[in-house]
Amino acid sequence: MTGPPPGSDGAAAEPLPPLGDDPSVSVIIPALHAADAVGDAIASVLAQEEVGEVVVAAGDDDTRQAATAAAAGDDRVRVVDNPGGRTPDALNAAIAASSGEVVVRVDAGSALPPGYVAQAVRTLAATGAGNVGGAQVPTAARGFARAVAVAMRSPAGAGGATYRVGGNAGPVDTVYLGVFRRAALDAVGGYDPRFTRNQDAELNLRLRRAGYDVWFEPSLQVAYRPRDTVRGLAAQYLQYGRWRRLTVRTHQGSVAPRQLAAPVLVVGLIVAAVVSAVVGSALPIGAALAVYLAALIVAAVVAVPSLALVPGVVIALATMHLSWGVGFLLGPPRGV
Repeated sequence: MTGPPPGSDGAAAEPLPPLGDDPSVSVIIPALHAADAVGDAIASVLAQEEVGEVVVAAGDDDTRQAATAAAAGDDRVRVVDNPGGRTPDALNAAIAASSGEVVVRVDAGSALPPGYVAQAVRTLAATGAGNVGGAQVPTAARGFARAVAVAMRSPAGAGGATYRVGGNAGPVDTVYLGVFRRAALDAVGGYDPRFTRNQDAELNLRLRRAGYDVWFEPSLQVAYRPRDTVRGLAAQYLQYGRWRRLTVRTHQGSVAPRQLAAPVLVVGLIVAAVVSAVVGSALPIGAALAVYLAALIVAAVVAVPSLALVPGVVIALATMHLSWGVGFLLGPPRGV
């Protein structure tokens, strides 16, 4: 794997020139195993009047074919290959193949609401920010995914992240997806190819350290489909924790206190279990688990629209906390 991109040391970059009245706009879509979803993403992008080109970086043949079919001959859409399938490589390949002054990231499983690009461009122009984004809106109608959606919107599950729980317009640490000034992306070297996960937050950290605002605009809302199984959610959050640890290791002083809550929880439960084993009593670990369970139930009751969802939300929150904490303690794979 290659090292960090140029301009990743946090050095101050040149101020951005004012954005013109009608800037060129490119949309980039990283897509892997997304043949069933990428067509909806492309359709939602082509419905945005401001879009001049769409570049899909496809990691497999089925996705490439689906993207080509969804374009339906529209010459604004191009598909480039991403043979390794990794998200940061797909993003950088799509950025390199595009030319717009404004670069809009869209995931293959998402669909932009009407007016999204227009509002984002207006916000970029008004604020002078390097990146503008909005809220990730977890959406599910039934099953475990509905409980996960509630958990993700809860402060206990989101950890206070503005793009999850909402907030006022203004500078933040990170946003969902992102609408970038190309000049800002170029100044910090684009996405760091080492970050299989957490590449958005890591890029936004470098943008901020280079002097570019990352701006939250609450009217920009994009639906997100949560995982629908405990196993899938656990695998997702384990990866989130592992790659957040690389961000902390790469950028000194970047860890926030809220990001230490999950690993501290895991360590605390392990210590309680060891103490129980040493003293020959289940009381320490039993007490620790009881306190944690009580906290989860309170958080779930506060968050749910219906008490019937409480058990599922408790399971979702516990899965998110423990998986993220274990991942953070494990750190990224060797060699990264």
